[in-house]
Amino acid sequence: MKYSILAIALAGSMALTACDRPVPEVITVAVPGPAGATGAPGVTGAPGDAAAPGATGATGSPGADGAKGYDGAKGATGAPGYDGAKGDTGNTGDTGDTGKDGKTIVIVPK
Repeated sequence: MKYSILAIALAGSMALTACDRPVPEVITVAVPGPAGATGAPGVTGAPGDAAAPGATGATGSPGADGAKGYDGAKGATGAPGYDGAKGDTGNTGDTGDTGKDGKTIVIVPK
């Protein structure tokens, strides 16, 4: 059994290698050559016309002043305040006693 599977695989690989393969097409690629000489400079064009200045707009007139408002009415003067009542005079205090004769005390340091 081992040899029959091996023989079939060998025969299959031989059959596949004997097939003709298609020949690849040759593709031509264009490669640019060296640069040519520099051409002559072109003619300079004529300068353009200058633009005309724009017109200046007119200045507007100043607006009118508004009307002055009326003065307000003056308020009435207030009444003067009431003076408070005077307080009573306090009583006079008693006269103190006459002082007593003093005694001299001598403190002797130790």
